[in-house]
Amino acid sequence: MSGVRGPVPAVGFVKGHAYGNDFLCIDADDATGLPLPAAARAICDRHRGIGGDGLVVYRRTSRGASIQLFNADGSSAEVSGNGVRCLAALLVESGNAAPDAGGAVREIEIVTAGGAKILALLHAAPPRYTFRAAMGRPHGLREEQLTAGGERVRAVTLSVGNPHCVVLAASVDEAQRAFPRLGPILTTHERFPEGTNVEFVVVERPDRLRILIWERGVGPTSASGTGACAAAVAAARYGGAARSVTVVSPGGAQQVEWSDEGVSLTGWADIVARGHWMRTAPPA
Repeated sequence: MSGVRGPVPAVGFVKGHAYGNDFLCIDADDATGLPLPAAARAICDRHRGIGGDGLVVYRRTSRGASIQLFNADGSSAEVSGNGVRCLAALLVESGNAAPDAGGAVREIEIVTAGGAKILALLHAAPPRYTFRAAMGRPHGLREEQLTAGGERVRAVTLSVGNPHCVVLAASVDEAQRAFPRLGPILTTHERFPEGTNVEFVVVERPDRLRILIWERGVGPTSASGTGACAAAVAAARYGGAARSVTVVSPGGAQQVEWSDEGVSLTGWADIVARGHWMRTAPPA
């Protein structure tokens, strides 16, 4: 019949989350021909799609995988600490990466636009997998004053493979008041032409931080791996925190260590679903 569109092939996916920060992983071979930014918006839609904070399109390598990463709004992202952990969990679960016969820790390399990240599997209790990830060295660390929402904001800016703007708050109440007001302004501030991730951080003790995250291209998220890393570095340099800290977000606690070799991030990821995205039409 004229004008009737034929079926569009379904796309296989695996969904994982780390502390509620959720990602949809698609093999690059299954994504051939997909307009990826539009596909990310469609599949990450929480009502009309599968639902997620981001889309990871991966290609397996001899040491792990390389990825393209997209935020829920279809914009590209350099790296996600929780996203690479979800993918590493997928690789372990599918038998592509696991401890050897002697029980030695297996390292998994995830190559991202923000550099290669090496993840060491610490514990596997399917569907949960715990990793220590070598996230690299922070760059461009500086403190500056920004004008946002008609007020002056003391911010720490840096890159941990992707850009971050960290606001050190005096109390949880102060952070909670500022978060909904300043988060959406700072993430698209003119100081950051490509946008930035934003964290509001309280140093509760030298070894414990509490954070709220406004993620670039997503909005409020329950957790962020790179956000935890950026918060830890900023708090250690400018907030009196130690270089080994527990970073508590609404979704749970991750461990961050900052040494001369770089930043390491320890936490878990759960695999929660495998299925097929039944596209009925190309994403708009």
